Amino acid sequence: MSPETKTFSPYLDAWRSLQAELAAAGQRRLVLVEGARDLAMQWLQALLPALELEGGLWVGEAGDVPDDRLTSIQSAKVRQWLGRETSVIVWDGWRGNPPDGFAALSGTLKAGGFLFWLMPSLEEWGQFADPDYSRTGLDHDQLHPFAERLAGILAADSSVIRVQLGSPQALVLPELLSATSEFTVTTTPDQQALIGKLVAFGLGRRRRPIVVTADRGRGKSAALGMAAAQLLQQGRRNILVTAPSRDNVNTLFEHARETLGADVLEAGNDLIETVTGAQLRFLPIRDLLREKPEAEVVMVDEAAAIPVPLLKRVLLGWPRVAFASTVHGYEGAGRGFAIRFRLILDEKTPQWQSQALSEPVRWADGDPLETLVSDLFLLGAEYQPVGLPDIAASEVVIEPWQPARASEAELAEAFGLLVDAHYRTTPADLRQWLDDPAARSWRATVNGKTLGVLWGAVEGGLSDELAELVASGKRRVRGHLLPQSLASHSGFPEAASQRGLRIIRIAVSAQARRLGLGNRLVAEAAKSAELEGLDFTGTSFGGNSDLYTFWASCGLEFVRLGLQQEATSGEYPVQMLQAHSAGAVTLVSQVRARLARHWLTLVPLSWKDLEPELLLDVTAGLPSECKPDAADIRDLQNFSEGHRGFRLMLPVLRELSMVSGVSSRLRRHDEANLWCRAVLQGLDWPELQREGLCSGQRDGEDRLRQVTRELLQKGPEL
Repeated sequence: MSPETKTFSPYLDAWRSLQAELAAAGQRRLVLVEGARDLAMQWLQALLPALELEGGLWVGEAGDVPDDRLTSIQSAKVRQWLGRETSVIVWDGWRGNPPDGFAALSGTLKAGGFLFWLMPSLEEWGQFADPDYSRTGLDHDQLHPFAERLAGILAADSSVIRVQLGSPQALVLPELLSATSEFTVTTTPDQQALIGKLVAFGLGRRRRPIVVTADRGRGKSAALGMAAAQLLQQGRRNILVTAPSRDNVNTLFEHARETLGADVLEAGNDLIETVTGAQLRFLPIRDLLREKPEAEVVMVDEAAAIPVPLLKRVLLGWPRVAFASTVHGYEGAGRGFAIRFRLILDEKTPQWQSQALSEPVRWADGDPLETLVSDLFLLGAEYQPVGLPDIAASEVVIEPWQPARASEAELAEAFGLLVDAHYRTTPADLRQWLDDPAARSWRATVNGKTLGVLWGAVEGGLSDELAELVASGKRRVRGHLLPQSLASHSGFPEAASQRGLRIIRIAVSAQARRLGLGNRLVAEAAKSAELEGLDFTGTSFGGNSDLYTFWASCGLEFVRLGLQQEATSGEYPVQMLQAHSAGAVTLVSQVRARLARHWLTLVPLSWKDLEPELLLDVTAGLPSECKPDAADIRDLQNFSEGHRGFRLMLPVLRELSMVSGVSSRLRRHDEANLWCRAVLQGLDWPELQREGLCSGQRDGEDRLRQVTRELLQKGPEL
């Protein structure tokens, strides 16, 4: 026996007993292993052989795994374990601590589980050079308020087991209260109620979608699987399941198979077929929407991580759709999803239903680890509306704010507002907000209560040489999203040399939106940016017409539309700037003029899926020298009277869209969508017919002729 084993052996029985007691009580614990990494590894190698490690994980370098029974994974790939259960997790924090991954993986730990976290002593966290920082563009030249905040929470939490290696302080394991009854994993009353409701929904009337919300670990995926099985047993022939990835539905398929039992004829990775020929099948979200297979029921798991525009297409594409979403968690804003999607549900399917799960399944209610992880990463941060019925704009104070210096209550209030307002706000965003020295924040308050918050970051300022390399596509620098994007995609190196404030997030409470606080926050940020000597204020966001209108009302001008849809929102990124310096005024003018020249070529090639309202908005906002000449006017008149074909007219109609004032008029026209899709985006007649914009080519052309007649009524100058 090694000296290390002799040192630790007196504790092995105590650890085994604690693991059994935790399992009986339905609880889990964080074990913080503080001290030199080599000592921590020796300690683990002595302890782990005494513990139950079924489904155990090692998050670190594969060659360093301290027990062969642990499965080695990288911190960047923890998502593949969601929906599974683990008994022990050993997280090597010396190799990096991405907040999203840590929060996510903790939810896989079952009752009786330990989460061992290898780190320096808590007193050193503020200066700890976390290897994960380089991935996000952060450096180690300053204190890390986020890590200091975590250390403070951990030090104050009595449920945390602190193993202080090399310290004379003895390890004291906690004493648990005796459980009144032994905890077992079983179907909860919450789940049973949900299963019943899902079965009734799946057998019931069309167009009554159901939205299921729950915190992580409440068994919503298991309930979906059991309900799907019962529906197949009760006569449904085709049930489709979709999610952000196949790994998200492991639990759903596992419980469906168990419930079907002997009724299963064949069970593969993406398909379960019963002896009667009924099927439960998984399809990725975009495959589902492309193939559009028939199904009586569609189940969407982890819906908050799927872009709302895609969810809308699923909602309208099948007769019975169930959406399940995590409310709090590493995925980001389940509540933000609920807020945005609720508007669509209210409009399109007003008889939609909702069901919530609150009782945990893998662990007992009140589990200390769940509370701790939630506190560490503000997973449960919720904005509570200010209890003032009448708020005057003059009462609201807007001033610079440093979240790293805020009280825990103020930070949770502001972060909760961001979570509610934005589609995807995660623990990693919290770290970036607190630790980025380039961050700038403003807060709108009334009587000390938060009504709005704006978070920005200073970007750019690259050397002329580096800016040239970025513009040519030869280099990419971490961070600096807006300057680099304009330099490389718009072709102006000076965009990366200039310095600007990029507004990353802005949120205003619903009760205060009538006060114009969003505009005031942006104005205050832009004013401060100009005083700081920055060249511009800008933003990049998943484009939709409402957001574009807001940013335009703040004085920002459209400078770029991304070529790829964002993975999180499903929307094309829109970038807008407000110039402060003379150099930025010139840059914005040049970028917009060049984009306007390329616009009619790029739209049908790159933005066929762009929302027509947004397309007309940005087209109307571009500078243009387009003006129809006498030949164009003659052709337009002939087309409007039915004497000239659409295909020959397409170049003229496209240029007509760029004439000053035309797109603004089209924006308010009943045939705006048809014009955008047929003229600007270049869809063919069968595609337009499938979208319900016309009954065929003749009908579509007649409608476009009518629009042209109305435009010509403005006279030859249009």
